[in-house]
Amino acid sequence: MDEKQAIQQLKNGDMRGLEFLVECHQVKAVRTAYLITRDISLAEDIVQDAFIGVYRAIRGFDSMRPFEPWFMRSVVNASVKVMQRSARQVQVGDESDESILAELATRAESVESQVESIEIQNQIWDAMQKLSPRQRAVIVQRYFLEMSEKEMAEEADSAVGTVKWMLNAARKRLRGLLGDEHRRSDE
Repeated sequence: MDEKQAIQQLKNGDMRGLEFLVECHQVKAVRTAYLITRDISLAEDIVQDAFIGVYRAIRGFDSMRPFEPWFMRSVVNASVKVMQRSARQVQVGDESDESILAELATRAESVESQVESIEIQNQIWDAMQKLSPRQRAVIVQRYFLEMSEKEMAEEADSAVGTVKWMLNAARKRLRGLLGDEHRRSDE
């Protein structure tokens, strides 16, 4: 069975179609939700709700379009909404320059710095949690889901310029947070 057949089965009321879609997309969807929420059980709940939403809305889904971007958009949007409602955001200030992020990436590439790489990943995770849910979402869409700015704009039903602005603001904020962390570790 392929994705189009699964969608058609689901449209016909056959739950095996949904089972196939869950099998194909659940892991990536949970990871995506987790990257935004940083809470695995919350991420699993969001994805479960998203699949229930698929079941309810599948009849209106255009089978000529790819399923994954449509589904992932619902996962990202639901994750952002949950985070905004729960007010788990941490507000922090300063911004720094791009060289810090490049320096961290270079350090992670060397074989002898594998331990440092884990430390860097933790710094990135911590910094990601200080971003707003919307900022985390655009970072996840761009770098984890590897969506282009055009795809992100289409999925969000907004202008490419708006997506570029949001992505730039999120990257700038992340660089600043990583710079703060880098300066603290040097002290």
